[in-house]
Amino acid sequence: MSKLVEGQLVLADGSVFEGDLIGAQAPVATGEVVFNTVLSGYQEVITDPSYAGQIITFTYPHIGNYGINVTDFESIGTFCRGIVVRDLARRHSNFRAQADLGSMLFQHGVPGIAGIDTRRLTRLLRAHGAVPGAFGSVSEADLLAAATAEPGTDGIDLVRTVTTPVGYSVPAADTQSRRRIVAVDFGMKRNIALSLARHGHVDVVPADTSAADILAMAPSGVFLSNGPGDPVMSPSAVDTIQGLLGKVPIFGICLGHQLLGRAIGADTVKLPFGHHGGNHPVKNLSTDKVEITSQNHNFAVDASTLPSNAEMTHVNLNDDVCEGIAVWSEQAFSVQHHPEANPGPHDSNYLFDQFATMMDAAEARSSGTLFATGENVSGYSNGEAPTDQEGGI
Repeated sequence: MSKLVEGQLVLADGSVFEGDLIGAQAPVATGEVVFNTVLSGYQEVITDPSYAGQIITFTYPHIGNYGINVTDFESIGTFCRGIVVRDLARRHSNFRAQADLGSMLFQHGVPGIAGIDTRRLTRLLRAHGAVPGAFGSVSEADLLAAATAEPGTDGIDLVRTVTTPVGYSVPAADTQSRRRIVAVDFGMKRNIALSLARHGHVDVVPADTSAADILAMAPSGVFLSNGPGDPVMSPSAVDTIQGLLGKVPIFGICLGHQLLGRAIGADTVKLPFGHHGGNHPVKNLSTDKVEITSQNHNFAVDASTLPSNAEMTHVNLNDDVCEGIAVWSEQAFSVQHHPEANPGPHDSNYLFDQFATMMDAAEARSSGTLFATGENVSGYSNGEAPTDQEGGI
């Protein structure tokens, strides 16, 4: 085993953490430092495009113990700026493992630092919010200068760095399905496409695709994907969504949820340290059931600014942040969390079934005029979400 290179993590506020460099070693790695509370799924987290521009701190102390494999990648590459861990496993053991995490980091150009007091770092981020940081082998002064110069994710268009450059298709799992879903890729995870394909043929299009081009594809429904960064920096996406509202069923998650919120006139705000993890409790306000969810976002819809024709459908029980909205009259709904969660939990997977039901209801009504304003187009009685979670994995 090669000798570890000592390094430091320095935050923009001057906080210093000592450790050993791992992965693709670079003199300096910079980004907005956030923490993630997952106990497993580190490979999925690292390959999630929503982490563009960020350095991921894993709160779980032992990372890499079950290795990595080609199946669990959520994208074709990695987009995070680096990772921070307490202890990188020296050996991995799992029947699915094909390599170790350290090798994956090196091969995909992801720098990391281990041996960090992640409990202290997490407490700091909890108290003061996500902050820019830098780590590497250069001097503390140089790292502080790099951290101070790092802009973070506010006011940065990160979607253009992660969206697919060209469209592609994912065949329906059921070859008899007539549904055609257009998924707008703001940084979409692989398992989202697979989850949608269980309900129909999926055409994935770049983030800058216009409403006219999407409607020309005659979709049964439009999906707005997850993605990184500030929703304010994607005004063209908001224009596209406004051009789709009332013309086709819409389902959004994560950044797609925030963009739908902005399209209907609501504001978005940046949270102090965001929601990053696989154990966030969310209450479905239609069913009064609590779902354990996977989340990854720093921005949220401000529920107090929702227009009168929209309602909040889900709420985060940790901090009362809006987790879901619906505009049934426009046949659109969205959630902040990830119903496709990979490796889990799967409590919210029923939302894909809700989308499928909405698309079928729209097709059944599509004779002449598509939708009458004020008509219940949710596919459910009284515009409510389903009262059970059938169809969950």
